[in-house]
Amino acid sequence: MSSSPADAILSARGLTKEFLGFRAVSDVDLDVREGTIHALIGPNGAGKTTVFNLLTKFLTPSSGTIFFRGDDITGVKPADVARLGLVRSFQISAVFPHLTVLDNVRVALQRKAGLDTQFWRSNRVLDRLDDEANRLIDAVGLSAFAGHDAAELPYGRKRALEIATTLALDPPVLLFDEPMAGMGVEDIGRISDLIRRIAKGRTVLMVEHNLSVVADLCDRVTVLARGEILAEGDYDTVSSDKRVREAYMGSEDE
Repeated sequence: MSSSPADAILSARGLTKEFLGFRAVSDVDLDVREGTIHALIGPNGAGKTTVFNLLTKFLTPSSGTIFFRGDDITGVKPADVARLGLVRSFQISAVFPHLTVLDNVRVALQRKAGLDTQFWRSNRVLDRLDDEANRLIDAVGLSAFAGHDAAELPYGRKRALEIATTLALDPPVLLFDEPMAGMGVEDIGRISDLIRRIAKGRTVLMVEHNLSVVADLCDRVTVLARGEILAEGDYDTVSSDKRVREAYMGSEDE
């Protein structure tokens, strides 16, 4: 088994996943370097989300090893992986719709403050989280919506709120599963700018279909096809690869 580069914060070696005899991911080696924005891309059915779920432990690999900061986390549970600092988002926004923006972020902050299981705490005790909550809300551009219920927010603003609740855990690694899914052009620009800002001092791994976003944001791109790594490098390198163009558009003979 090859070793991970010294600057890789998250790595996989020989990562494989089979479902009832179907090999969805096959022998993937991946290194996500600390302080970078790294994208997993590929045509539909390429295995991107399966790899993402394996790395975050929502799926158990059939074989292979996953490392975080050099430690083997292959057998670690998803909640424990999150506590280590690997925190993910989902394609569907996951916020509490009938809580305000402020209260959503306060809920997320309770774990870091040691209050996550102390539901009997008074509002007075929880009010001490307001300064940090408002700082995070401002960071994602939602200060004007702090008193609004999450259900009232447009879709793109809900995604921004989800990012704020993710940031409340202060993770060194953020994993975004199609953060631009279902967004209009204005929201895509807003969330792209937000990811760029919050990535400073952090590592980001994202699955994303929007190649314009990938070209604009990402330092490194891994292209998957049929569960295997097809190409890897910066966006200009992978986008000029004939195999990548054929995977997305089909060969010229078809």
